[in-house]
Amino acid sequence: MVVTRFAPSPTGYLHIGGLRTALFSYLWARKNGGKFLLRIEDTDKARNSQEAAEAIVKAFHWLGLEHDGEIIYQSQRDDIYAIYIKQLLDEGKAYKCYMSKDELTELRETQMANKERTKYDGKYRDFTGTPPENAEYVIRIKAPLSGEILVRDGVKGDISFQAEDILDDFVIARGDGSPTYNFVVAIDDHLMGVTEVIRGDDHLSNTPKQIVVYEALGFEVPKFFHVPMIHNHEGKKLSKRDGATDVMAYKEMGYTPEALLNFLVRLGWSHGDQEIFSMDEMMEYFNPKNINRSASIYNTEKLDWLNSHYIKNTPNNKLAEMLEPYGLLLTSHDKKEILLDALKERAKTLKEMALLVNEIIIAPASYDEKAVEKSFKGDAVDVLNAFAAKVSTSSELHLPSDYHHLMQEVVDEMGIGFGKIGQPLRVALLGKMSGPGLDSVMAIIGKNETISRIKSAIKAHSQT
Repeated sequence: MVVTRFAPSPTGYLHIGGLRTALFSYLWARKNGGKFLLRIEDTDKARNSQEAAEAIVKAFHWLGLEHDGEIIYQSQRDDIYAIYIKQLLDEGKAYKCYMSKDELTELRETQMANKERTKYDGKYRDFTGTPPENAEYVIRIKAPLSGEILVRDGVKGDISFQAEDILDDFVIARGDGSPTYNFVVAIDDHLMGVTEVIRGDDHLSNTPKQIVVYEALGFEVPKFFHVPMIHNHEGKKLSKRDGATDVMAYKEMGYTPEALLNFLVRLGWSHGDQEIFSMDEMMEYFNPKNINRSASIYNTEKLDWLNSHYIKNTPNNKLAEMLEPYGLLLTSHDKKEILLDALKERAKTLKEMALLVNEIIIAPASYDEKAVEKSFKGDAVDVLNAFAAKVSTSSELHLPSDYHHLMQEVVDEMGIGFGKIGQPLRVALLGKMSGPGLDSVMAIIGKNETISRIKSAIKAHSQT
């Protein structure tokens, strides 16, 4: 069975790169009928935030990435780690190191002065004497002193690390007894039954150390897939300004879960030239072996394009529900269908759509000066009055086509071009020159509101 995991550290928000890693892990597990597990790596008690941990779970819920089983919190597993620390000590595969911080600092300074790689020199590796009195100690693992450590990576291929170049006897338990990251990761992945580890390639340098732990404890080493980073358009590390922000901020900005996941799956992975993927298609086609070896580029325009696609293709009943967090209660609006159909083609995000809805259903409090200057000239007021009169005397006004018919009548009777009515009417109804079709706007706001807005605009113009 394929078992994957997502294991964030709750020291901040869940960012876009972490979410992509979680998505890849989720898809591979689901594709193979396996398990997708969630582990919170909160051993760094000084930096951990319970709020951040809850935010990660909340983001998963919003996106529909449901994990299997209970969430594992490393901070609650110290007793388990202690068992394995004792095992390595008893088997002579780890030892107590009494080197003080001052001694370690002096050693590093000497190595740097000699232009050597800074590393622990193994002073207590085979120590059999009497330890310094009242000395604190850390626990170090006996790492290989020579030879190679081979990382079999499903993305990058086999990578060989020379033990003497990258390893020393690294610490697996600090002076206060708390275990270190590389030690507990290997233990938890084994105990959780993780078979494949999909993570960012910033973890690649940790992998040889984790393999040392796996082998020391006699654990099977999982398959690794190290995913290249996401860069901005300049090829640099993604910053908060570029989009490396809290995943839940994307919800606030009006992006749909479907668009965000579709966007992320294409950052570093592809299936032919296909751009639009349903969740079922992602699970059918995704394979971590096909992840690109080079960094992917974050493209906001692509995300906006995908989001607009999903908005256009969302049924209006569901779309009305999705707009509720933005202050709109449209589920029982009698012109909901006309309103949402009129705006689906125009909005890139749900937030933008909410603004467009309000621009229609709320009468303008002011008018764009340039738009007024351009449209309210010549016989514009006479045209608006003529149109308002027709609206007032018409009894059958329900559909956009009903209002369009009245506009055509005014155009024909006054012998004017359509722009002569369209421009001043648009300013009167919306306060500006841009917006959806006027016939749809009037069908949405209704007969009385259409007349009221025309009169208000004429009054405002007369006072300038």
